[in-house]
Amino acid sequence: MELNDRVVVVTGGGSGIGEAIAIALAEHGARCILVSRKIEGLQTVKEKIERKGGRADAIAGHTGNLEQINQLFEHIQNKYDRLDILINNAAANPYFGEMMDAAEAAWDKTNQVNLKGPFFITQHAARLMEKSGGGAIVNVASINGIRPIPMQGIYSITKAALISMTKAFAKELAPKNIRVNALLPGLTETHFSEALIKNESIYNYALQHIPMHRHAQPGEMAGAVLYLVSDAASFTTGTYIVCDGGALA
Repeated sequence: MELNDRVVVVTGGGSGIGEAIAIALAEHGARCILVSRKIEGLQTVKEKIERKGGRADAIAGHTGNLEQINQLFEHIQNKYDRLDILINNAAANPYFGEMMDAAEAAWDKTNQVNLKGPFFITQHAARLMEKSGGGAIVNVASINGIRPIPMQGIYSITKAALISMTKAFAKELAPKNIRVNALLPGLTETHFSEALIKNESIYNYALQHIPMHRHAQPGEMAGAVLYLVSDAASFTTGTYIVCDGGALA
């Protein structure tokens, strides 16, 4: 599972699951390019990686904005001239409520970050990967994409679409030696889930559906991603790994 000198992009790499994935990949030799809207969080993760002897680059950018996506890949092309691994982790969940009451703005923002961004980032990444003989892409979806969660309907829809996008790209890119898979986390302690975990009634309801009767830490997602991007998964594409404490069982 060594990733010596492989160039990796991790979107949403400034905290939570993205941070844990980036640190794990760097520990196995990858050169990580961390991307998020806020540079402060990225710099903190970059420093953590470098203190452990790893290598990282921090780039502020909106992963749902096509112009900024173009600028990101111009930088990657100019500085690295290759890309081996992409982790589409950046996500948004701005609306918590009934879908019948949702405004257009909530729909647009969730789709922009959770679906539009990963789609066009994957386009750019695959073109670079093809030049160097192949690569691996992991889309961080959610178990919500399999079983929609109440009050998170729009978010769940985008994650279901991301799973479908994973399979569609996997079929199209397989002849180019580019593998595309997804990670489906369950309830994990991140900035997004903080309000859910701190709300006693919602949290207790969630625990009733998790056989392990707890939520996950971000680091518990990293091992599955490490497998999916490594040579150990050389014949694995178009599928997903669920890390949810048994919630979908």
